[in-house]
Amino acid sequence: MKNKIITTMSTLFMFIPWTILPLRMFDWALEQPQAETIIISYAVFMIFSGVFTLAAYSKDDEKNNLMKICLVINSLYLLFGILVLGLNFYK
Repeated sequence: MKNKIITTMSTLFMFIPWTILPLRMFDWALEQPQAETIIISYAVFMIFSGVFTLAAYSKDDEKNNLMKICLVINSLYLLFGILVLGLNFYK
């Protein structure tokens, strides 16, 4: 049961970063302070989801195909989130 919950959470974490696209269609989301906050929030979430999936996959006994897909995608999110945060604070 625990493995199914972790797999479900990792699967949901794959789709949440894509919610930034409809959110950015609003004019208020494109203005400077709000846009920066939204981007930083999504980057932090992507890093969290990547770390969560990596930790869950390394500890979990059941390594099913869906969890492998989640691992690859959330690891890419992790790398991209670190890149975005680095570029944001590099200014």
